[in-house]
Parts: sequence; C-alpha cells; structure tokens
Amino acid sequence: MTINCKGQLIDLQTPKVMGIINVTPDSFYDGGTTLDIDSILHQARTMLEEGATFLDVGGYSSRPGADDVPPTEELERVLPAIRAILNNIPEALISVDTFRAEVARVCVEAGAAMINDISGGQADPLMLQTVAELQIPYVMMHSRGNPRNMQSLTQYQQVTRDVLFFFSKQIAEARQLGINDIIADPGFGFAKTLEQNYELLSELELFNSLKVPVLVGLSRKSMINKVIGTSPEGALNGSTVLHTICLMKGANILRVHDVKEAVECIKLTARINMRENGIF
Repeated sequence: MTINCKGQLIDLQTPKVMGIINVTPDSFYDGGTTLDIDSILHQARTMLEEGATFLDVGGYSSRPGADDVPPTEELERVLPAIRAILNNIPEALISVDTFRAEVARVCVEAGAAMINDISGGQADPLMLQTVAELQIPYVMMHSRGNPRNMQSLTQYQQVTRDVLFFFSKQIAEARQLGINDIIADPGFGFAKTLEQNYELLSELELFNSLKVPVLVGLSRKSMINKVIGTSPEGALNGSTVLHTICLMKGANILRVHDVKEAVECIKLTARINMRENGIF
C-alpha cells in the first residue's frame, strides 16, 4: 500500500506519522504557538527528527465553534510557513490542511505534497477536480456542516455504516475523476457524539474494506479528555492508548501533536505484528 508524494513512493504498510503544525491563533490545543517563522521551523525540524513522515500545515481552525476565516487570510497564514519549511528543509513532505480548492492549488504550487480536506470534498465543489488535476495524494475526511454547526449534525442511523457509505460514494467519484492516491479519515470529533466516536473506534478495522489507507486524527481530542477527566494539555497518555488501539485495528497514518510518542507506538505494535506473522 503506497502513495506517491512528489515522485517518492511512501509505503504505508508500515504506519507513518503526520505531525500537526497549526499556524492559527485559535486551535484547540496549540493555537498561537507556531505563528512566527522561527517557531514553525523549530517545530518542523523537531517533528522530522522524531520520525514524522509528513507535516500537516493548517491555517483554518476546525475546532467546534471556531470562526470562519476568508481564503486570503488562510493563504496569508499557510503560504509563508510552507515556503519557509521547504526553503530550509527541502525534503519535507508537507500536507496542507484545507477544504478550499483555491488554497489547495496555490499551496501545491508552492511545494505542498498532499491535501488534507476535513470536508471530504463536500465544502468546495471544485476540490475533487482540482486534486485530480494536481495529481497528489488526498486525505478525504468524513464530516458534516462546518465548525460552527457540526456538533448539531450528529444524527446517524448507524454511525460506522453511514460513514462507510459516505466514503464509498466519495471514493467512487474521486476515482472517476482520476484521483489515484486516496486516504480515508473517519473524522473523530467531527459531527459525532462521544459515544459515536468510540463506536467508530471500536469498529475501525471495517474501514480496511475501503481498500485505501486509513488516517486517524484523535490526538488530545475531547473524546479522550471527557472520559478521563483531563484537558488537551493532560491528554498525551490517553492519546497514546487510543493510537495503539488504532494501529492494532489497521490504521496507516497517525496525525498527531506528539510525534516521538506516536513513533514509539508504531515500533511497539510492529513487534506484536511481527510475532503474530512468525517473523521472530
């Protein structure tokens, strides 16, 4: 199971880590900590040294209740970050976290290697066609509505089945347009209740039926904090527990704030898989 990033084939049979770099003032955990170029470069270097394969740069906060940001402001945030990283670390593989085709195109032209779309192609009717034209990997996440109303859109007949049905339709449309490298993200925390998040997690292995890599993004989210009674700042251990479960159920990419710990999860679960497969 591979994806092509700027001519480099990335094997996702061995899970990889995507480090989060939020260039926003209001993200739920690290908002405002990487707004200047020096801080962005420090975080990028640290994450790559700790084992991240991808860096996910986002300029639009998707936390519940976050304010809307116009495309011009989103670009003003992400473009300097992408250019600075690639000017200083040209080998970095940058994913741009955006649901806007216009932003995606400009960022890819600046050197981004992947698009991470929290709307799964629903927010911008031009997104799927744009990705097809750019011929880059596309992370397709399940969500409903927008950050201001998504938590009121949690009505499902059966959440895992409904999310899988969403992907079956969106992946078919993407394939028809000529998008080759598609990654599915179930969208933990997006238009889902606490119980629905854990239902998705308990049935995560069913997403392997999509025959595309699966990305999970649950690092330090409220689905952890509400259960163990902590804050995002205190949720590293909980994140590690859930990352381990996701890996055991077949996740291919962990999108995280804490790269070192996620890489350790991958190494340890790999040893279990090796033993089960009779490698040692």
